[in-house]
Amino acid sequence: MSVLMVSISGIRGLVGNGLSPEVLVKYTAAYAEFIGSGTVVVGRDSRITGEMVNQIVVGTLLAKGLNVVQIGICPTPTVQYTVKTLGAQGGIAISASHNPNEWNALKLLNSTGQFMTPEEHQSMKAKLDTAGDTYKAWDKIGKLSNYEQALQVHKDAVLNMKYIDREAIIKRKFKVLADCVNGAGYKIIPELLRDFGCEVIEMHCDDSGIFPRLPEPLPENLTATMQKVKDTAVDFAVVVDPDVDRLVLITEKGNPFSEENTITQAVKFITSKQPGNVAINLSTTRAVEDVAAANNSVVFRSAVGEANVVLKMKECNAVIGGEGSGGVIYPEVHYGRDALIGIAITLQHLLEFGGTLEEMKAALPQYFIAKKKFSLGDVNPDKVIDALKEKHKDGKIATVDGLRIDFDSYWIHLRKSNTEPIIRVICEAKSEELAAEIIAGYETEVMELLSNQM
Repeated sequence: MSVLMVSISGIRGLVGNGLSPEVLVKYTAAYAEFIGSGTVVVGRDSRITGEMVNQIVVGTLLAKGLNVVQIGICPTPTVQYTVKTLGAQGGIAISASHNPNEWNALKLLNSTGQFMTPEEHQSMKAKLDTAGDTYKAWDKIGKLSNYEQALQVHKDAVLNMKYIDREAIIKRKFKVLADCVNGAGYKIIPELLRDFGCEVIEMHCDDSGIFPRLPEPLPENLTATMQKVKDTAVDFAVVVDPDVDRLVLITEKGNPFSEENTITQAVKFITSKQPGNVAINLSTTRAVEDVAAANNSVVFRSAVGEANVVLKMKECNAVIGGEGSGGVIYPEVHYGRDALIGIAITLQHLLEFGGTLEEMKAALPQYFIAKKKFSLGDVNPDKVIDALKEKHKDGKIATVDGLRIDFDSYWIHLRKSNTEPIIRVICEAKSEELAAEIIAGYETEVMELLSNQM
């Protein structure tokens, strides 16, 4: 079965089975019509289909009369930052993020370097059927140029961030393991760490474009990385996904720091320097609210997805934001999840903390998250969610993205899938056992609703 997923962040599919040259031309042409005129920045991750996709995308943009600035293999946040700094009209990051080797994708950016808004996405989709009908004459096609400084310019912006004392970090001489899964961070992540004076142990930092393991940086995929931390006696490890927008940390003991704690510690650090508003999504840990409150800061929550978090950040003028997937968004640099920014904050925070990463983890609020999928058969997920909303109306209800219910001892977030007859459920509580018990209780409720045929 052909696999192609379309969302406000772009299109994603299996190369040769959904993400075909024809599909790439169709969506790129529609995007070009949406942009209209001007310049588009194009960068890609390292996967081996990247150059094939790049040539189709660039050729189509040029044929539609747009100028193209190529920046080569680079993180998605580098594409975002380059759109902003060059004042381009748009950008395309060719990357399927944490998906395996056989996938690729077009991440479509607007003139601010951010993912398209829902309204912009609809505007582009409206052009899909007609955009391929017309292309420019030979003397009206776009101009192609290369911008080889993009990585360096992005890295320099991170090295010179506010509240980051580079010289003090250099003196600390951290020893860090960098696992880049042979993705787009294979070069820039070790370089950034060395620019901060770190001794770097590289793992999966080559340009082969072949991911040596499942690339999503989940603990179950990082057993070899965690063991290498123990074997090499580093201060900690940084792990990034193939397009370097998510940051995962491993403590000096070889234990996961947890993706939720990546954003928690970043919010704790930034709000300690600059109290203000914070924006995160509905599925991110309550620990962020705890550390923000301790620093006289207020947290606002959005629907899940980077574009939604960014919109909320702009609405509330947030000083920092992000997602519990390890995504840190710091608007002083740009509005996008950026593992480079996360690394800089982590180094400075750990330096000022004065202890180990394991100790810093223990000093954060302690919560536990459990996740599950509820299968619904032929029942409409909206009916199930509406029934649960009515039953639990004594809790604090949020419905901007599915249903989130907050109680003193836990919260639970239920979201319907757009592709399967299931509800995705995430629950956070003060203990692992309680989180699992709560999810089991809600599952029983759902099964009772289904047995009554809604």
